Amino acid sequence: MARFVTFLSDYGLQDEFVGTCHGVIKRIAADVQIIDLTHGIPPQNVLHGALVLAKALEYMPPGIHLAVVDPGVGTARRPLALEDGEGRLYVGPDNGLLVPAAEAGGGIAAAHELANPRYALSRVSRTFHGRDLFAPAAAHLALGVPAAELGPPLDPEVLVRITIPEAEVSSTRIGATTLAVDRFGNVQLNVGRDVLGEPGTRVALDLPTGRRPAVVARTFADVPPGEVVVFEDASGNLSLAVSGGSASAALGLATGERVWIEIDSR
Repeated sequence: MARFVTFLSDYGLQDEFVGTCHGVIKRIAADVQIIDLTHGIPPQNVLHGALVLAKALEYMPPGIHLAVVDPGVGTARRPLALEDGEGRLYVGPDNGLLVPAAEAGGGIAAAHELANPRYALSRVSRTFHGRDLFAPAAAHLALGVPAAELGPPLDPEVLVRITIPEAEVSSTRIGATTLAVDRFGNVQLNVGRDVLGEPGTRVALDLPTGRRPAVVARTFADVPPGEVVVFEDASGNLSLAVSGGSASAALGLATGERVWIEIDSR
């Protein structure tokens, strides 16, 4: 049976960080297959990384999920291996990054601190635990080493959680938070599609930069170029787009900002 390690990080592709982690994994587990989910998580944005990992989970084969978005590297934050209720394994820092995915996979069945030096590189740097600690741990798990061998058990209740913002929804007004901006400039919100009307419904957006009209649509090309679209993205969330352009640039939006949608703006 093929062995898989998925890999998500905020490392980008300009430096050697991703390739070095691949090399470490392959030197330990030469036959493992590595799936790069993304290395474009905005630097140090743990919430974004956690949401991307959780929503990608259902499309991944059974295996090990290595995730590194780690602004606390080198501090007292714990390095972790988690197992979910469906048997998936996760490796990464104890900063909330892994928890939403593990909870989506049937809950956290077991948690272990990475503390056994046998399953790390011989020298662990203070600033590159992805290479020296997390990648080796993922590789050994892919070889079938039990998570319990990597270090002592932890009570799942002591793990760090991140707060995912909740939307405010009424019959005429939705208060949403921007969760992520993709490379096309589409802006994902923390609210599901079922709160809005049918395609063609006109709405108004109250933004930090002012008020803008928008239209509910199925996809970008349903409206003329330059028009603002509210649509259901591939994850089932509402997102904002500009047909033929970037909603982030046109609307002045980044992650973590408040957006109000007036459902009946006429």
